[in-house]
Amino acid sequence: MEKIACYQLLPLITFSLHIVFTYFFTPAHSSLDTFLYGGCSQIKYIPDSQYESNLNSLLTSLVNAATYSNYNKYTIMGSSRNDVVYGLYQCRADLAMPDCASCVARAVSQLGPLCSQTCGGAVQLEGCFVKYDNASFIGVEDKTVVMKKCGPSDGDNADDEMSRRDAMLGGLNGAGGAFRVGGSADVQGVAQCVGDLNMGQCQDCLTEAIRRLKTECGGAAFGDMFLAKCYARYSTSGAHAYARSNHGSSHSESEKTFAIIIGLLAGVGLLIIFLTFVSRMFRRNGK
Repeated sequence: MEKIACYQLLPLITFSLHIVFTYFFTPAHSSLDTFLYGGCSQIKYIPDSQYESNLNSLLTSLVNAATYSNYNKYTIMGSSRNDVVYGLYQCRADLAMPDCASCVARAVSQLGPLCSQTCGGAVQLEGCFVKYDNASFIGVEDKTVVMKKCGPSDGDNADDEMSRRDAMLGGLNGAGGAFRVGGSADVQGVAQCVGDLNMGQCQDCLTEAIRRLKTECGGAAFGDMFLAKCYARYSTSGAHAYARSNHGSSHSESEKTFAIIIGLLAGVGLLIIFLTFVSRMFRRNGK
């Protein structure tokens, strides 16, 4: 299996980031943390390489940015093309910042064991999406189906509920915006594009996701259609609840996790600054 060029890192920095992402950034489980799908590239990077260093920087930046924005993208440059890493995260637009930060931290913590030493990886949780790669995908529309799930038949009320479902999905398709919620009572739907798409690309992607959802899930009580850069979902008969409620113990736990993340990011930043200073001092003394 192919591996890209290496560059020796300060072991303590790598170890510290590993601890942060696999231990501290593991918030309490909630519905937002539910794993939906994940995938990894076939290309591997060499441990302790420049690419691994850049990837650690990228993942730190994603987790940090999720404390104040529900979407962001980054490119970490390197001394060669093989060292460049691209990445982004996307939270559901209706999530409070503590919930978004907690979800992204959880997704990043799952990328390590899921995509160990791979040059690209992606994880979709119920509340957020995180992706990185050494090939640029930012701003590129991709309508590849990455996950489809259709529930059982809706039974006796199928005709009535499917008629209301189709009307609701039609409303979502024509609603505009990157995040769309629709429906009422027991028929609900949600659709969202990844934030790097322009509105034309977003509409094209959602139109395809909604078309596939209607045709491939037929009379199912619920359906999920995730394309690489957007998704559309629906639920009838209360099979799923897509509306968010920002109260109760789950939100309280997210706020605690949010505070921990802020503190740990500050600590990691100070550690990196200190180790960089020490490294420079050693280099000067060695001359």
